[in-house]
Amino acid sequence: MEKEEIEIPLTIELSKEIGEGTYANLTVISHSTSEFILDFVRVMPGLEKAPVKNRIILTPEHAKRLLMSLTENISKYEQIFGEIKIPVPINKGFNVKVKGEA
Repeated sequence: MEKEEIEIPLTIELSKEIGEGTYANLTVISHSTSEFILDFVRVMPGLEKAPVKNRIILTPEHAKRLLMSLTENISKYEQIFGEIKIPVPINKGFNVKVKGEA
């Protein structure tokens, strides 16, 4: 006997404060067996400290779904606007030291 799939409508609410967004130009990713932690950081030229602006904690399943969604959306973006070029190799240009409490 197969389970019947029921579709439930979902309304996503976006408050004005969250809708304004937060700029970040560096993401530090760490993980454990049960979660992925994404710290979004704003690095400013000439400053030795860079504050974490947002922290998102995901289950491994949701982290993989995020990866798949980003891959799909980057592909769509590049089809319209061309290849996104990354001038600095990943993990180069920053000597990152993480300090603080969780």
